[in-house]
Amino acid sequence: MNKAALVLILGTALVATGCKVDEDTNENVNYTDWGDDLPEAGNPIADCPVPDDAMEAEVSMPDHVIGDGTPQSCTSAVVVAAIAQGGVITFNCGPEPVTIVMQETAKIFNNTGPNIVIDGGSKVILSGGNARRILYMNTCDPDLVWTTDHCNDQDHPQLTVQNLTFADANSKGEPEETAGGGAIWVRGGRFKAVNCRFFRNTCADTGPDVGGAGIRVFDQYQDAPVYVVHSTFGGSADLGNVCSNGGAVSSIGVSWTILNSVFTDNRAIGNGGNPAESGTPGGGSGGAIYNDGNTMTLSLCGVDIERNEVNAHGAAIFFVSNNHDGTINIEDSVIKGNLNHSNNTWQILPGISGHSDTRLNVDDESTIE
Repeated sequence: MNKAALVLILGTALVATGCKVDEDTNENVNYTDWGDDLPEAGNPIADCPVPDDAMEAEVSMPDHVIGDGTPQSCTSAVVVAAIAQGGVITFNCGPEPVTIVMQETAKIFNNTGPNIVIDGGSKVILSGGNARRILYMNTCDPDLVWTTDHCNDQDHPQLTVQNLTFADANSKGEPEETAGGGAIWVRGGRFKAVNCRFFRNTCADTGPDVGGAGIRVFDQYQDAPVYVVHSTFGGSADLGNVCSNGGAVSSIGVSWTILNSVFTDNRAIGNGGNPAESGTPGGGSGGAIYNDGNTMTLSLCGVDIERNEVNAHGAAIFFVSNNHDGTINIEDSVIKGNLNHSNNTWQILPGISGHSDTRLNVDDESTIE
């Protein structure tokens, strides 16, 4: 079998040249169906300031290094074992980019932090192989060790994923209570994604409240925001993420601060909205972003949201604050060209659906059309 290599072109594009199967584990290490010219992470023309707690984590002294300098050493089993140990985790898979096809979902154990960092060095694609979720964190899952008596509001683990690509994940086989989150599912502690890319991830096709083909989040500590910084979800028509709701990201009761990022070509493909219309399975809202809950804030700065699609509400953003105490802040961002395939009766701005009394703060540097 030919040896595989994924060659980095101009720091952003990947070319697939073959496939290598590890003889010991029978795992595909280098995945071969990527085209060239993959989108880079983040919005290259945005420069909104990033708060200190949203910056990349320090990884110069890792606790665990995945790989011995060869792509064959970077297998799913090694990734799963390293992430289960927590701490700061980096990769050493050789000089060229690699794709690791996960044979099992990697899980965060709640007693291995408090700070857990997974850094791919901008050379690693973690793939779900169209068969499974890639990463799971749940402070209220006893199998992952309960560490407090208030699992829905504890300050740890504090998980950072950075300089990584998450691709071809699929959470359709997950149980209803942990559905959504095609690539990443998070409950509790804190979570942020920095300099990451999300390509072709999927979750349930229907359902009134399931969502987040890229990321699904619940219960952040003291209602602190999830940070998404300099990251890309989709980026071209063949790389978009797809779920019933929240083609890219989804949450319940969670605030988000999204900076210098791109959300394009994602789709919410459910039908009937939430609550589901009679005779429909529900869903189809939030082409890029789906936020549901009570008091919460969605803050965007330097964010490009284009060419996302829905069958119900919010071609770009679905934001419903049930207690009518929610706020959307939009600065220096572009929201345009998002497509709704039905009558959008909840629209409060082009591409944005929610209650008519939602607080909206939009600066003059933003384009919404």
